[in-house]
Amino acid sequence: MDLDLQGSIEKFTLPEIFQLIAVSRKSGTLGIQKDESIVMIYFRNGDIVYGYGPRQTYHLGQLLKERGMLTAQQLDEAVIAQARTENSLRLGEILIKKRFIDRADLEKVVREQIEQLLYSLLSWQSGSFKFYEDQFPTEEEITVNLSVENVILEGLRRHDEMSMIKEVLPDFEQVYSISASQKGRSRAVTMEAAEWNIMALVDGFRSVNDICELSSMEREDALKTMAKLKLAGLITPSERKKAAAPAAAVVSAPTELDNMVKRLAGLFEDYLKEKTSHPTMDRRVTETVLGEQV
Repeated sequence: MDLDLQGSIEKFTLPEIFQLIAVSRKSGTLGIQKDESIVMIYFRNGDIVYGYGPRQTYHLGQLLKERGMLTAQQLDEAVIAQARTENSLRLGEILIKKRFIDRADLEKVVREQIEQLLYSLLSWQSGSFKFYEDQFPTEEEITVNLSVENVILEGLRRHDEMSMIKEVLPDFEQVYSISASQKGRSRAVTMEAAEWNIMALVDGFRSVNDICELSSMEREDALKTMAKLKLAGLITPSERKKAAAPAAAVVSAPTELDNMVKRLAGLFEDYLKEKTSHPTMDRRVTETVLGEQV
């Protein structure tokens, strides 16, 4: 049976599309697009074997480092080596050739990487899709074998939490800034390391998607942290800041919000120094007071 499978996600949900490909035991590539995000999911005989999406996938090297499979020095060395090849070699293959990891480590993290991509896709409510029969990833890719049914079940288990995130952060292209305190009121704020990490990326220029991509955290964790910061009133939606004025232009005096951001950056550096001086510290929290707005 040939599949002329293409259309809109509003008419066919992604779980329905995945199930149709699985039941038909088709092999090929499902291309999914939403705005500027494009994701490619590869199937073989109805099972998912690979997935790729530049805006949705997570940095392989960072995942390996977070799980203690790779040191920061080894990751830096591999990234430099990849740059010398003008990115013609995959990072994973370089790590294996240098014997920093073995193929089992790589396959485990690639599997997790693909799963996270698929779970995030299941929350998409709009976009378009098209299935290309008998098109596959290159032989260089590390492929897996994932049951469509298991992916859908786990993705839907997580969907309720993602629905909450979407309610708090309805637009992932929205830019956020650090909230100023109300006049006459200071705020004693206690934040954990993950919250500091996200707060440091909120600058009035970056969108939610930008912050997730720059963060060392997994996307879902970064989104949950941003949602908590917004609910706590520490960050607020804003218009994207304009580019800085040319050097010859007259620079206006810094605003109180600018000063507050600088104080926050300084306190974050103090937190990192404290963490470095106490390497055994686990989930240590740091308290600071954000000054009031004049």
